[in-house]
Amino acid sequence: MEELDPHKYDAWNNLALNLALGFWAVGILVILGYIVKLNSTGGSKNKYDFINRHEIKVLWIASIILVIGGCFFVNANVVELTTLLIFVRVFVTTCMGILVALIIQNLLKFYYPFFIERRLKVLRYRPRISPKSGKPMKLLSEEEEDAHLDEGMIAEENVYSVDYDVWLDEETGFKQIEKYAGHLHAIQCPECNYQTFKVTREEIIRQPTAIEEGELMKHYLCGYCGYKARKTVSLKQQTKMEETSTTATA
Repeated sequence: MEELDPHKYDAWNNLALNLALGFWAVGILVILGYIVKLNSTGGSKNKYDFINRHEIKVLWIASIILVIGGCFFVNANVVELTTLLIFVRVFVTTCMGILVALIIQNLLKFYYPFFIERRLKVLRYRPRISPKSGKPMKLLSEEEEDAHLDEGMIAEENVYSVDYDVWLDEETGFKQIEKYAGHLHAIQCPECNYQTFKVTREEIIRQPTAIEEGELMKHYLCGYCGYKARKTVSLKQQTKMEETSTTATA
C-alpha cells in the first residue's frame, strides 16, 4: 500500500487545528453569552423563566459545538498514514464524538434537572421587594392567595395546569401575582430516582358540585425507566385539590 508524503497533509492539519480552535471559541462564547444574558436579566421571576426556557438548550448546543471542535483537534496531526488508515481514524473519531454527545445529552436530560430545579426553587421563593414601600413582601399561603385570584386562575390551579404565587405588601396593599407551570415540570421518579417523572394525561372522573367533591385522575410516566403511576385527587368547588389516594403500576 502506498505511503503518503508526510508533508502532504500540512495544509489539512493547519486547517483542522484552526477549525478546532474556532469551534471551541464559539462554544465558549455561547456559554458566556448565556451567562451575561442571565446576569443582565432583572427580577427573580424573569431569571426563573429564562433559565427554565433556555439553559438546557444552550448547554446542549454549546456541548455539540465543543465536541465537533474536539473531533477536528484529534485529526489535526495526520502524518505518515495511508489513505485507508486516515479514513479509519476519521470514522473512529466521529463515532467517539457521537458517543460523547450522547453521554452529554443523557446527563442534561436525566441528571442536570436535579441541579436546575434547586436553583429554580431558590429563585421562586426568594423574597420579593415591594416597589411601593421598598420592604420584603409576604408570600401568601395556598388558602390566602385564592382571595386575590380570579375564577379563571383558580380553575387553572384546580387542574394543576398552572400554579400562581401571590406576593403581598401588607403595608401598602400592593400585590404581585406570578404564574408558573403546574404539572409540566418533571419530578423525581420513585422507581429510578431520576428527575424524569411527569404527568402525561389528566381526566376528570367526576365533576365537583356545590355539595359533593369531584375526582381527577392523573397519569404519570417516567421518561427514563418507563415507570407508570396513577394518582387520584379530590376536586373541590373553587378550591385547590387535595390528594386522596395513589395507585401505581410498573
